Order: sequence, then structure tokens, then C-alpha cells
Amino acid sequence: MSYQPHGNHLIAGEWIASAERFTSDPVTGAGIDVAAGGATEVDQAVRAAEAAFAAYGWTTREERAGFLEAIADEIEARGADITRLGMAETGLPQARLEGERGRTTGQLRLFATHIRAGDYLDRRHDAALPDRQPLPRPDMKMLQRPIGPVAVFGASNFPLAFSTAGGDTASALAAGCPVVVKGHPAHPATAEIVADAIHAAIGRCGLPAGVFSLVQGVSHDLGHALVTHPLIRAVGFTGSLGAGRALFDLCMQRPDPIPFFGELGSVNPVFVMPAALAARAEALGQGWAGSLTMGVGQFCTNPGLVIGVKGAALETFVESARRALEDAGESAMLTAGIAAAYRQGVETIAGTAGVRDVLTTACDGRKGAPAVYRVTAADWLQSGALADEVFGPLGLIIEAEDPDEMLALASGLAGQLTATLQMEEADTDTARPFVPVLERKAGRVLVNGFPTGVEVADAMVHGGPYPASTNFGATSVGTLAIRRFLRPVCYQNMPDALLPADLQGL
Repeated sequence: MSYQPHGNHLIAGEWIASAERFTSDPVTGAGIDVAAGGATEVDQAVRAAEAAFAAYGWTTREERAGFLEAIADEIEARGADITRLGMAETGLPQARLEGERGRTTGQLRLFATHIRAGDYLDRRHDAALPDRQPLPRPDMKMLQRPIGPVAVFGASNFPLAFSTAGGDTASALAAGCPVVVKGHPAHPATAEIVADAIHAAIGRCGLPAGVFSLVQGVSHDLGHALVTHPLIRAVGFTGSLGAGRALFDLCMQRPDPIPFFGELGSVNPVFVMPAALAARAEALGQGWAGSLTMGVGQFCTNPGLVIGVKGAALETFVESARRALEDAGESAMLTAGIAAAYRQGVETIAGTAGVRDVLTTACDGRKGAPAVYRVTAADWLQSGALADEVFGPLGLIIEAEDPDEMLALASGLAGQLTATLQMEEADTDTARPFVPVLERKAGRVLVNGFPTGVEVADAMVHGGPYPASTNFGATSVGTLAIRRFLRPVCYQNMPDALLPADLQGL
């Protein structure tokens, strides 16, 4: 029998209702009745997480690795239902959701492998020097330890990989931190069934029920209660700049400020070097169009800016992109609110001085369609609004007079998740001064590709200077993400019997 959502919270192993309810708004089918939590439910979940930390924070790496693998197994066992519910709620196609489910289970298993290896612990030992003059040195051992309960906000655009059991949850659980997830109201049924999978894995592994909780809701008060709860030690968030900044400010205003790891806004510029533009203008235009419209442009790494030197080759690029996009049509966006914000963003760009049309489309309701504009680098540099992210399939082509003006534009960028160089070997000298500029602007600098594919791997960085993220030293994708939920502890002259197991015998 297929899974039928009940719409309740999962708190400390129990499915709990709330007096307040809301009705979900799926792309297809009828909405479901969902519990709308608040401060009471948050307090229950966080206190259960704190109680669970007394045991879970001292589990072995093997125990936690087995737990992560059990979650992956339970998600796969519910795969058909997860896809069915996700398609109805988000409008994302079956292949996309199945791929995202594979990424979700893959990163759970990757973290299991990562913590088994133990390198992330960064174990260090300075042996005692009792005869050192003028003062002896004590014995000191250090390793990374989990910080405590972590709050995670589900993302609208990735109902699996950045939500209930996504990268933030996987890395926190791998570190030894219990997790309280605020489900995104755009896909509560999908959040619930994944929470059910985690709940089953907790039972299989004999772990404390408070290791994971899911609280659903639509109010800003719910998020406020979660990030300000005194037992929460860090927050993981993927979403808009406005919402993320508001939560970041709350974290900083606490009596005990805590880290807020927010992945916020990025326009992901693509710099097309002259030789590459001359050699591959048509293919680059087609490739950019495909990347721009992937998932109706609802990727945080959507390449919203293309910068090249004006001339015949750039005109070929523009025409190639226009042809590739003109038949793309409209598609359902994740929520009605996202669609409305996208249309408002398009209107703002189109109405800015110096901006000219390449491709305009009309859509309404929950639909979005690609729109492309062009502007000179000089006009772009004069307008702050053109640098803002528009979440959706909007592209802006910037015409520079020469590579020096392209470099000036790069220097004026705010922080980005990604920056791309399209280049040929003949562009090497031209591209060289861009590298030190772009590595200060972005967490990932790539050559001859498009940034919409984010590989889950050891070397991946998905973050960047503000406003791309609120902590430029962190990543929300890849095994380095675990470091967000750890802190170094030094044990001085500590008997072996009292040390954490990972330090004993060092």
C-alpha cells in the first residue's frame, strides 16, 4: 500500500498533532492538512535533542556510520512514494526527483565512509616535556567534537538533497549532533515520508528517539523560535537572502550568539574569454541556455550573468541562446510565491536604464518562462539592481569593451557560489588576472563548464563570501561540511581512561 501522509510533526519518536493546521498547495492533486507548529513544539523537539546528545554525541564512528547507511536504506525502500509525493508537491519531473534521491542517499553513505576514515577529527598530540626549561610542557591532545543540537531549515528547491535528510542533516548527524528540521511548507508530505525513513533507521539502530525531529509550519514565529532556542548550537539554512539574513541577525542577537550557516543568493557569473567566444559562440549560447533553464532556473548555481567582449562573436552567442530559449515555454515553479517573485524580478531588470530585450515571455499563476536581456558593462556597473539574484530562468548578457572592462566588472561583484571561465588555451594570459579576483569572489571557480552541477565529493565547496553564504569558511556540500558542526577540544594531562575513544592510545 502506498504511503498516505498524516501531516503531523515527528518529535522524539512520536507523531504529534497541533491545534493549528495549514493546507499544503501542491502543483497537482489536493492539498493535505498539516500541523502548524510553534514555540511549544520547538521546545519539545530541542529538549529531546539535548537529552539525546548525552548519548549520541559519544557514539562511535562506526555506530553513526551504520545509522547514516540505515537512513539511506530506508529512503530507498520508500523511493516510489517519495517520487510520487515530490512530483505532486513540487512539479519536478520524475527523473529529477529520482536523481536527487540518489544524491541524498549517496551523500549519506559518503559521510559514513568519511567518518569511518577518521581524518576529519584532526587528531593532534603534543607530548609532555617534563624536563623543558624554564617550564615543563604538559601533555596535550586535541580532536574535533560535536557541538550539540543543530537546527536545519528545509529548502524549497531541493525537497530531498537540501531538506529533511539532506546535506545539512547528514553532516550534522555524522558529526554526532542531533538535528531538528523545520520542514519547508512547499513540500510537507515529502518531508514527512523522509522523516519516517529516519525514524525507522533510529529504531533499527537503537538510538535515542530525540536524535531527529521534524516540525512543520508556515509562520515566521516557528523559525524564530527554533534559531533562538537556547539549546540550539548552530543552524543550517538554504533559501533567500532576505529570509536568511533575518535568521542570521537573530542568531547574532542571541545572548549566546551561534553560527548560522546560510546559503543565500548568487548570480554565478560566466566570463567568456575572447578566443573561446570566437571558437565556440554558438555552442556556448546553447549550453548556457540549457543551464539557465534547468529546473526552471530554480538552482542556487543558476548562471544568471554572462560577460563577453562585444562584437560579431558575442552576437552569435546571443542569437544562439535566443533560439535555444524561444521554444522553451513555461513550466510550473516550486511555489506561487516564487513565481510571483520571479515575475517581479524580471520587471525590475527590464525596467532598468540601459537594459535591452533579447527574449521576453509572458506567464502567470505558478508558471515561469525564460527571459533574457542585455546591457553594457558600463551600465551594469552603474546599477546595483542588476547585480541582484532573480530566482528563476532569467539571464543577463553583459557587453564589455575589452577584457580589462570584464576584469573591472569581476572586481565589482559581490560574493558568489560560483564563477566560471569559458576559455581556450590561447586565452590563458588573458584569463590569468581573473583567477586571483574570482577566487576572492566565489567558493568554486570552474573552467569550461556550467555551474548547475554540484558534485558531492571531498573537494567540493558550495559556499562563498556574503551574500552567497553567511560563512565564507564553510561549505554545505561535500565532506568538509561536517566541520560546521564540530569544535576543537584540547585535553591536557588527561588520563587515557577519561579521553574520548578516538584519542585513547594516541
